[in-house]
Amino acid sequence: MPVSCFSVRVAQWNEIIELFRAGMPLRKHRCRFKSYERCFKASEAVDCLHELLGSNQNFGPEVTRSQTVKLLKKFLKNHVIEDIKGRWGKEDFQDDGHLYRFPPSSPLKPYPKKPMYGKEVIKFPDWNDPKAGTSQEHIPVKSIVMNSEMWYKRHSIAIGEVPACKLVFRRELTQENIEEIWKSMTLSRLQKVLGLDCLDEVIDTKLVNSKHIVQNAYNVNKQGIVTLEDKSKDLPHWILSAMKCLANWPICSDLKQPTYSGFERDVFKTIVDYFGQMKEPLLTFNFFDVFVSVLGLLQKHSEAIEALQISCLLLPPENRRKLQLLVRMMARISFNKDLPPLSESVRTRVLMVQAFSRCILCSKDEMDLDELLAAKLVSFLMDNYQEILSVPSSLKSSIEEHVVHVQRVQIKYAGADTDAVFPAPSFCHQISTDEFEYQRVTGSQEPLVALLEEIAMNKEISMKDKKKKLKQFQKSYPEVYRVRFPTPETEAVLFPEKSKQKQPLLMWALRKPFQPFHRTRSFRM
Repeated sequence: MPVSCFSVRVAQWNEIIELFRAGMPLRKHRCRFKSYERCFKASEAVDCLHELLGSNQNFGPEVTRSQTVKLLKKFLKNHVIEDIKGRWGKEDFQDDGHLYRFPPSSPLKPYPKKPMYGKEVIKFPDWNDPKAGTSQEHIPVKSIVMNSEMWYKRHSIAIGEVPACKLVFRRELTQENIEEIWKSMTLSRLQKVLGLDCLDEVIDTKLVNSKHIVQNAYNVNKQGIVTLEDKSKDLPHWILSAMKCLANWPICSDLKQPTYSGFERDVFKTIVDYFGQMKEPLLTFNFFDVFVSVLGLLQKHSEAIEALQISCLLLPPENRRKLQLLVRMMARISFNKDLPPLSESVRTRVLMVQAFSRCILCSKDEMDLDELLAAKLVSFLMDNYQEILSVPSSLKSSIEEHVVHVQRVQIKYAGADTDAVFPAPSFCHQISTDEFEYQRVTGSQEPLVALLEEIAMNKEISMKDKKKKLKQFQKSYPEVYRVRFPTPETEAVLFPEKSKQKQPLLMWALRKPFQPFHRTRSFRM
């Protein structure tokens, strides 16, 4: 399970210190005719730490030597290292021959306490609750009184007889309702994929704008890039032209003036300067902790992709659009072999990360490893930008299905559960076997016994209907029926048989008058 971003940064800071102390070779050096034991040169420290960071899975080969020097400056300021005379506390470390050593004890950082944003439970909105400032009359609902007729209407479905039905329309959802569904389900999915018990560890959910999520999901062009309703928030036309120029090099359809030697570097510098002057990074200060927490998932590729997909949905649409265009340009430049080198000393890919990582991700109060963490995340983002900056299809389909379900017209049969009053759900607790048996009998059999008795003693229905209903009841609940009618005789009491003695026919009216017996010829001897 990934830890929060606070733990990620502190754990990595402490890990790098321990690895650096264990891997840095210490030997005797001379300085100004004096020998010093167990120390190292500044340039040796840069070599060792740069190799260590490049082989570390949390940072990778994109870490530059200049970034390594910056980290060693922070090491010196935080007394991870000190100069040969025991001085520390200033960031005056240089990549040169000055001698440094480790202090007797390494000051590892304690784990900071997690900020609490005022917990907000992620739940689905209840649209039946009246809004503040409005009043609704209480509409009483009469609970069902189960009788034989009601039972027969319900049970007749089992034998193919469908009673009268009615359509019940669900309450229409407003756009605000749909946006709240998107917010709640998106945050729930993000919490699950990050493996967090609560999103309060990384984000204040009250700062998440539900409108932004819906706009990012639906207001997109054919390339999947967000379209803005307010065009004033879009990138200036001249920056878009410059980005298209480098992204599509050597095809520069938007630039009509001829190019010159070094033209591409000037265009690149113009883009870097524009994004560098932004007051807030594209991933925003509010969401910094969310994106850093994804670093714990980078070894699980699919989970990291999904986490970043969902996190990028939370961004303001103008930020998401700029991020999509910028990262797409960075990726195309990195793989464009026709584009001349934009730097003589730095590889193009490393230059992209180095030039734009800070304008994409940084914290409001910069910490020790923020620059390296941002570089790692931006590298992953650049390698997988097509997937990450697309709307997650599984999340979108599940939300749309839920919205359709809520709005779907329901068919309810007369006397069905729509007419009943259901108690509010309550939490369960374990009960004993004896208590369960008692509840089973009192909770289910007693109402059935009463229902059977009502059918048996109902004098308003015909004998034919009564026999039919009793037969259905016997088939459905044989044990209850057997208790009430243990023998055929007890059942026969309900149906007194009619007398089978037939009235004598007036046969005498059909017979001939009595005549004396006459001997026939056949009886003669």
